[in-house]
Amino acid sequence: MKRQIITTADGSKTIQIIDWNEQYHSKHGALQEAYHVFIRMGFQFINKPELSILEIGFGTGLNAIITAIESKKANRKVNYTGVEAYPVSSNELELLNYSDLFKTEFKPLVNKIHQSTWEFLQPIEPNFHLHKKKLFFQEIEDKTAYDLIYFDAFGARVQPELWDKNIMAKMYRALNSQGVLVTYSAKGSVRRALQEVGFQVERLPGPPGKREMLRAIKAC
Repeated sequence: MKRQIITTADGSKTIQIIDWNEQYHSKHGALQEAYHVFIRMGFQFINKPELSILEIGFGTGLNAIITAIESKKANRKVNYTGVEAYPVSSNELELLNYSDLFKTEFKPLVNKIHQSTWEFLQPIEPNFHLHKKKLFFQEIEDKTAYDLIYFDAFGARVQPELWDKNIMAKMYRALNSQGVLVTYSAKGSVRRALQEVGFQVERLPGPPGKREMLRAIKAC
């Protein structure tokens, strides 16, 4: 499928899948969306000094980058696992130029995340360890391993099989008790799938360009 780098409304870039008219991040602001959905509604919502995070759809690495930055600022230890079936090419990462979005002190961190080897747990910062896994979401079999899931798959409009009850059951099993899943989606079918497998689900204000998003909690 044809792909192109586009500049979103907040000046940050993302990748667009032309055939699907679908982006890795919101065209209304890639960086704004990532901070709102995953940092404010996820990372900062959980009050723990140490977090184990699973990202569903590692993509461009933007969510991992901002989480590493925020973990450094807050002095919180994070073990971060990013799952991606089709890793973004080094040429595309260079064109995204994410290091220019952040202060000079964080530029080396951006490069370390993009250059880190797949399939190995590696220290990016003293408080941030990253494990990038080349894996289909359907192959995830982790159980009670994570405190927080960033669910950032392509939208249900183009890949509904990534948002169904079977996948959400895997997410439920992967979380620790009181674990949290956050996603940009507010689609009714997604909310129902989360509820059917046992999550307590709440609608929250969405990022720019989107009225709502979802946060789900494994309450047991």
